[in-house]
Amino acid sequence: MRKSDLKFKLSELAFQVTQNSATEPPFSGEFYDCFEDGVYKCICCDSELFCSDDKFNSSTGWPSFHSSINEDAIDTVSDNTFGMQRTEVVCSKCNAHLGHVFDDGPKPSFKRYCINSVALNFVKK
Repeated sequence: MRKSDLKFKLSELAFQVTQNSATEPPFSGEFYDCFEDGVYKCICCDSELFCSDDKFNSSTGWPSFHSSINEDAIDTVSDNTFGMQRTEVVCSKCNAHLGHVFDDGPKPSFKRYCINSVALNFVKK
């Protein structure tokens, strides 16, 4: 989907997050404390990204996952903005910015995929 089409499809915040790498305020997103069974999909292209089985409470204010739904669902990119060295997480299908990944998560991966709620749709099982 073209950026111009996404501007009409998405909320202003979702557009800024997914297309311009913005970040939603902590504890403001719809899914940071959602622990129902289901699948989280990319809000831009509807690709399956994360499973509720891999979600955990990180107390950071954003949905956090220790793994993606499969290794092809997401890509990571070096992010050196704002004087920090981080790893950005993007949808592998449409390149939408989702959030960042950190090495302080739980077993088995020790990863914390810190994802913006506005970049996701949730489909209950």
